[in-house]
Amino acid sequence: MKRYPTHNRPSAVPALGRVMMAIIFLFSGIGKVIDPGHTIEEIRAVGLPFAHLGLAIAIGLGLGGGAMLALGYRTRMVAIVLAVYCVVAGLIFHSPSGGIPQLVHLLKNFAIAGGLLQVAAFGAGSYALDNVRSERKSLRGA
Repeated sequence: MKRYPTHNRPSAVPALGRVMMAIIFLFSGIGKVIDPGHTIEEIRAVGLPFAHLGLAIAIGLGLGGGAMLALGYRTRMVAIVLAVYCVVAGLIFHSPSGGIPQLVHLLKNFAIAGGLLQVAAFGAGSYALDNVRSERKSLRGA
């Protein structure tokens, strides 16, 4: 398990942070599965083509990416993908010209992307499936 110089034992804080960020993606994905029509309408409202494809991508990133982030599986890669998704979706769907509420939504997307970039930079932490994979690789190589 990865330990940081200021800690004597593995910390659960990175895992808690990952789960807290993943919840928004998981709930968003579930919402899109329950009411796909709403998402398709929003995609069409901003003039994007292939609304059904956009819905499928959003569901996949929400459910798949959210689960991977929560579990710490391929964490750095999924954090980067989700960060890009947050920025792109924010810029497309939350125009600052829509008033303060839309600006706040855009800034929330940017804040989530910032947290995800921290995960990408510093890794999943001690409690993650990535560590199980790393341990198996090192056992095979030894």
